[in-house]
Amino acid sequence: MNEEEDVAGPQQRELYALLHVSPDAPDEEIRRAYRQWAQVYHPDKYQDLHMKEVATQNFQRICEAYEILSDENKRQIYDIYGMEGLTSGLELGTRLSKVEEIKEELERLRRMKEQEKSLSQFRPSGTIMTELSVPHFLDGDSFVRGMQMASQFQSQISKKNTLALGGNLAVSENAGGRAASLVFGHQISPAASAEFMVSFGLQALIGVQTTRHLSQHSSATMGLAMSLQDGSINLSNAWTRQFSETANGNIQLVLGPESSIAVGWQKREEKMSAAGELKLGTSSFGVSAHYTRRFSSKSHGRIAGRFGSTALEVEVGGGRKLSNFSTVRMLYTIGIQGIFWKFEWRRGGQKIVVPILLSRHLNPLFAAGAFIFPTSAYFILKKFVVKPYFIKRERQKALENLDKTSAQVQEAMAAAQRAQKLLENVANRKRNKQMEVGGLVITEAKYGNVKNVKRSDQSGGVTELASQVIDVTLPLNFLVTDSGQLKLHQGVKKSGIMGFCDPCPGEPKGLRVEYTHGGRRYEVTVDDYEELFIPREEHRI
Repeated sequence: MNEEEDVAGPQQRELYALLHVSPDAPDEEIRRAYRQWAQVYHPDKYQDLHMKEVATQNFQRICEAYEILSDENKRQIYDIYGMEGLTSGLELGTRLSKVEEIKEELERLRRMKEQEKSLSQFRPSGTIMTELSVPHFLDGDSFVRGMQMASQFQSQISKKNTLALGGNLAVSENAGGRAASLVFGHQISPAASAEFMVSFGLQALIGVQTTRHLSQHSSATMGLAMSLQDGSINLSNAWTRQFSETANGNIQLVLGPESSIAVGWQKREEKMSAAGELKLGTSSFGVSAHYTRRFSSKSHGRIAGRFGSTALEVEVGGGRKLSNFSTVRMLYTIGIQGIFWKFEWRRGGQKIVVPILLSRHLNPLFAAGAFIFPTSAYFILKKFVVKPYFIKRERQKALENLDKTSAQVQEAMAAAQRAQKLLENVANRKRNKQMEVGGLVITEAKYGNVKNVKRSDQSGGVTELASQVIDVTLPLNFLVTDSGQLKLHQGVKKSGIMGFCDPCPGEPKGLRVEYTHGGRRYEVTVDDYEELFIPREEHRI
């Protein structure tokens, strides 16, 4: 799941999984599901004291879920805040009698919490660039040809106001410069904002910029800046239009000593992003484009090009995510300025960039070697050093997490096994009926750590992480309908289903199901929140 889920996201839907209904289920469907589960778990059905105790515990869970989901107001609170919203004593006031009023009040409380959180945030960002040159070093000069440092601190000083303080320092051979800036932002209305800025140093200026949303899909920005050095004035206008959920375009016009017009577009999808720009100025022109492709959740590739009156170069490379906050990237650039390697490291809002000039001359043999050598080294290191290290580290983290949560997991698994015991008779009866008519029969189902689930059929024996998977064949057979179908709803965490549990807290989970239908074998694996609907022909093996 992405890093921060929406408050009303799937993590708040365990009660829907418990009753095996969709989050959009109408009241009648919820009542029907409650009656079905109540018949299974009603304590009066069992004579054995141990079974009666297990049934009572699960019956109470069913009743609690029904009490919340059948109450329009409680369900609305649960959908927004989850169980925490119901148990934390939110004082909504006696005047709130309608769902719309409760939702409005909860949204107000949520905005207040977000504002309090934002007021306490002090967001720093910065970039350090060190320029290195191999030709200068071979000529006996310094290897370091220049350095640039830029830093900015931004803070939410009130509900509608932000303040940003920035500075930068640049040194190149025997020359250098510095600058400082102060930007004050004010939210005029939900659709309009303004910024006031002042800068001192090499680019001393004062200016103002306003932005307004013209419609749901378009906005406009207008800026006015005056140089404190020569008194020149720059007027800028920009228009942005959203073409679709993943693409937008913009036009920017600048009038002043260096007038220009630029047209650009951006497209960003789950596994790729691309952008391009055409810029025409009074004394220059340029075209630039880049394309980035995600190969996995941790690695990506990039290709970019720039062409114009001052640049002609192509850039290729890739990067890897080291953690939730850190990314490294290496790029290879060839152009009229020479052949470069560029190394980048990002962590949070901080970035370190190290461009290395390898040669000023475009020698084909040298250019090919400069590309092939680091590429080959990367794949060799990735296969024999990096990948084994990360596999070992992830395994170690999983084992440490397993040690910390072992008691909790054992208790949850025991409860799941007890819940399954009460489902056994009905599940076996449904299974036998489906076998007689050649219908849907779950032959094996495993739920837990997504990596262990996917490779459990290849494992020759029990591993250290075997407890991160639970057998859920029986509860899935219980959920098969009389018509021979099984559906697990989209966006509902599967650990909340009766007879399931979370065998690996904090780890990504999946469900692998092997089943037969009409005498044929099928197999499918889905993620924790992904919908499962079987049988389907594409699952056939």
